Amino acid sequence: MTAYDVEPGDGVHPGKPVTVDRYTLAARINHWITAISLVLLALSGLSLFTPSLFFLTALFGGGQWTRAIHPWLGVVLFFSFGILFIRFWRANLWRSEDNTWLTRIRDVLLGHEERLPELGKYNAGQKFVFWGMSFLILVLIASGIVVWDQYFYAFTSIEQKRIAVLVHSLAAVAIICVWIIHVYAAIWVKGTMNAMTRGQVTGGWAWRHHRKWLRELVAGKRDTAGTPRTPAE
Repeated sequence: MTAYDVEPGDGVHPGKPVTVDRYTLAARINHWITAISLVLLALSGLSLFTPSLFFLTALFGGGQWTRAIHPWLGVVLFFSFGILFIRFWRANLWRSEDNTWLTRIRDVLLGHEERLPELGKYNAGQKFVFWGMSFLILVLIASGIVVWDQYFYAFTSIEQKRIAVLVHSLAAVAIICVWIIHVYAAIWVKGTMNAMTRGQVTGGWAWRHHRKWLRELVAGKRDTAGTPRTPAE
């Protein structure tokens, strides 16, 4: 039976060093489309949020073009992240080791990973980002539709639009903060960026940060090939 966090395309390749397939090409393309659309949404949204950032509209061809493009970028983000959600939701389900990881957050920040439990494909912090993004994108698309007057003006009242604008703005600020945390963590944990650029990590990286997931991959390879293998750097 396949482990809950082992996804199609995950695999271990013996060698010096051992390499581990973490993301397929399709998953990486999906991720970068989501990331780029989120950045463009943030820039276009901030340019419309306050006059002091209106200069950012130059990136999109001016104020009118920015106003027209912004909601469509939201549609791209919604569907792109929707595909990511279908890919990764199962691996982001909460597990007992995530509670232990949270109680030992000080060790996480100090880099004392030997004191942490063995983790699956994602740790509790990554799962918070995933579910936080999922919730906030739903809020953004719902509130965005309410104020998208070009197509939906007649379906909502002025009062509803005012509330939607406030909710949309708060959700946008929140998702920008989550995105900053996500990027910072990816840069902070050395070797993580390789996963989303090349699709692979070293066996040592997987052993250090996601040992439970690596054990599951090795066990699956053993069961398939009939030859036990030991994860190594």
